[in-house]
Amino acid sequence: MSNTVKTENYLNNLIEKSYDAQHGYENAAEVVDNVQLKKWFISQAQRRTEYAGALINEMNNVNGEAHLSGSFTGDMHRSWTNLKAALSSNKEETILEECLRGEKATIEEYENVLENKGELPPTIVSILQAQKDEVQSTVNTVKRLEDIADDLDR
Repeated sequence: MSNTVKTENYLNNLIEKSYDAQHGYENAAEVVDNVQLKKWFISQAQRRTEYAGALINEMNNVNGEAHLSGSFTGDMHRSWTNLKAALSSNKEETILEECLRGEKATIEEYENVLENKGELPPTIVSILQAQKDEVQSTVNTVKRLEDIADDLDR
């Protein structure tokens, strides 16, 4: 398999993850009642759209064909999140837990791709590392928000 094909596969996996996260955050914004949390979810959805856009741009630079949608797995995760939130006494905490789970899976995907960074152009590696670092920062924020939501429930 050529490096171009591998690059296309790696980027498409991450584009799909970005769209899954975008849809997940949009869904979370619709479900929660807290206005500040709603705004934060919307901003995260916008960031994931930007991530996908940057990766699609890089895909175009290597003459690859980008997949422009999320995954079935992402759809199922959002459905599960909605069900859990509907049954939960603390909707915000439940949604944050699922966001945390999704973001941790995203970091793993970035790490898997970055393990093969020798097969990727340096510009793509730089973008992927920056996006992964930002997702890690988001994980830390979600953990803090989850603690706050838990404290409010007590």
